Amino acid sequence: MYQDQPATIMMVDDHPLLRKGLSQLLEFEDELTVIAEASSGQDAIEKALALEPDLITLDLNMQGMDGLETLKIMRDKGVNSRIIMLTVSDNDEDVVEAIRCGADGYLLKDMEPEEIIDKLKEATLGKMVLSAKLTEILATALRKPEKAGSRALASLTSREYEILKLIAKGMSNKLIARELDISDGTVKVHVKHFLKKLNLRSRVEAAVWMVNHQNG
Repeated sequence: MYQDQPATIMMVDDHPLLRKGLSQLLEFEDELTVIAEASSGQDAIEKALALEPDLITLDLNMQGMDGLETLKIMRDKGVNSRIIMLTVSDNDEDVVEAIRCGADGYLLKDMEPEEIIDKLKEATLGKMVLSAKLTEILATALRKPEKAGSRALASLTSREYEILKLIAKGMSNKLIARELDISDGTVKVHVKHFLKKLNLRSRVEAAVWMVNHQNG
């Protein structure tokens, strides 16, 4: 997806040291390039709208406007960048709320630096990225009663089910469109329909729900 040019990144964190450290790590990566930094939610929202970076790393605990509020406003204002929470908090509620508000992943700052970089690369390819210990938290939090899950799945059209399965594999809308030989717009419409039917708020939530249901 980003073979010709590196994916652009904006880092949002109120700790200059963290931004500097991550920026120095990313300098060695050909596939990723930092185009902006922000130290507050308000600054981040303005820059996200102006620069439209491919990827945004967003701290949860910031002075003033916190990461969740920043995330919600960005999504409300139509920011389409992939947004990855990068934080110290592994609180169950924080993880679930971030994903429900439209985050495309949730990474912990205590991960190995190389692992963080690898996850960010995966995120630019349209994959959902989570720190290993958070996957179970999310799956548990989103678990639905089996009967309700079966009924919800039965309400999907075959095309919606097909797209849901591909999302669960971590594929982006673009890749799904190519795979099924349909337009990006058609994929988006199907995603919108099945999210409503399953009472889910984001494609990431749908992916986790589907993986969980398939294993259930």
